[in-house]
Amino acid sequence: MDDLTLGGYMARHERAAAFTGSDGQPYSVGLYVEEEADARGRFAASLIFVRWAGGGDRPVGHVESPVLVWALTPEDAQARLEALSLYDVKAELDKAITAAPSPW
Repeated sequence: MDDLTLGGYMARHERAAAFTGSDGQPYSVGLYVEEEADARGRFAASLIFVRWAGGGDRPVGHVESPVLVWALTPEDAQARLEALSLYDVKAELDKAITAAPSPW
């Protein structure tokens, strides 16, 4: 995998990808795949961005992307999230920050 993709980066560096959000705060990204299929038999998947304290020693909140992927298996949903470019992941982080209901 290319390390410019989310999955490639995580595999190569053996850690979550991290970004500075549009709010200037540090975030790491995790993948979320629903455990149950919807009524149509599809699994939803999205990204969760954990916001870290300035020193990086503890999480202080999070924002989430909307559903980005629908797939027929959880494995396919995860693989499709992992195929996202890091540029697209950063764009989703900034959109999630903008959509957050209130400031920290």
